[in-house]
Amino acid sequence: MTMRVTQSMLTQNMLRNLSQSYERLGKIQDQLSTGKKITRPSDDPVVAIKGMAYRTNLTEVEQFKRNFSEAHNWIDASDSALNEATQVLQRIRELVVQASNDTYEQSQRGHIAKEINELKSHLVSIANTQIAGKYIFNGTDTLNPPVNLNDPVNKVSTNREQVKIELLKGIQLPVNVNPTRLFTYSGNPGEGLFSDLEALVNDLEAGKSGEELNKYLSYMDKHIDNVLAERAELGARSNRLELMEARVDEQEVIAQQILSNNEDADLERVITDLKTQESVHRAALGVGARIIQPTLLDFLR
Repeated sequence: MTMRVTQSMLTQNMLRNLSQSYERLGKIQDQLSTGKKITRPSDDPVVAIKGMAYRTNLTEVEQFKRNFSEAHNWIDASDSALNEATQVLQRIRELVVQASNDTYEQSQRGHIAKEINELKSHLVSIANTQIAGKYIFNGTDTLNPPVNLNDPVNKVSTNREQVKIELLKGIQLPVNVNPTRLFTYSGNPGEGLFSDLEALVNDLEAGKSGEELNKYLSYMDKHIDNVLAERAELGARSNRLELMEARVDEQEVIAQQILSNNEDADLERVITDLKTQESVHRAALGVGARIIQPTLLDFLR
C-alpha cells in the first residue's frame, strides 16, 4: 500500500529538520563561545556528573594548599622564635661565665643580674609569641599565653597537645612545639627555664660566690640543648612539609587536567563542526525554500 505524501507533511518534516539543525548549530556556537562541551547538565548528564566529582576533588586540593600556608606560618614563626631564644640563652650563658669570675665585684654582678632579668622578660615575650592571635607555644590552648611574667613562682603551661593541620586526605602534620620540653623539667610547671633564671638573678643579687654560680652554666647548656632539639624537630617537619606540598601541587595539576579533559571543548574540532553544520543548515534552508510553496503560481512553476 502506497502512502500519500502531502504538501503539509513535507512542510512539517522540513520545519522539524530545520529546527533540529538550528539546535545543533546553537550547541556548537555555545561550545565555541564558552569553550566548554556543555552549558547545562541536560546537554550530557555523564559529563556533568563527572565534572561535579572532579570539581569536588579540585576544591579539596585547593583547601589543602591553603592549609599548607597556615602550616608554614606556624613552623616558620616557631623556628624564628626559637632561633631568637637560642641567641638570648647564649648571651645569658656568657653573663654567667663572667659572673662566675670571683674577681667581679658585687656591683658588677648587680649589673649582670639586671641584664639577665631583662633577658628573662624578653624570653617570656618569645614564649608568648602569637600568629593570627594564637599563642604558638601553648599546645592546643592557643587563646592563653603559656607564661605569665607576673607569676611569682614562674609557672608555665604544661599543655603538650599537638596542633595538627590536615595537609593530605587523612594525613595531619603537627606544627607546634611541645612547651614542656622547652620550659620545664619533666613537665613540672614550677621547675624549668624561668625558675632557673629567677634563681640566678636572686643569687647574683645575694652575692653568691663564683663557685656557687657556676652550676648555672650546666643549667643554661641544658636549656640551649632543649631549644636546639626542638628546632631540629621543626626542621624535619619543614622538610616533610615541602615534600607533601610538592605532592599536592602535582595533584592540583592532575585534577585540573582531568577536569579540562572532561569539560573543555576541542576548539579546532568545534570550528570544523561549526563550518560543516553551517553548510548543512544552508543546504536545508535551500531545500526548504523549494518545498514550501507560498503561492499557487510558485506551485505551478
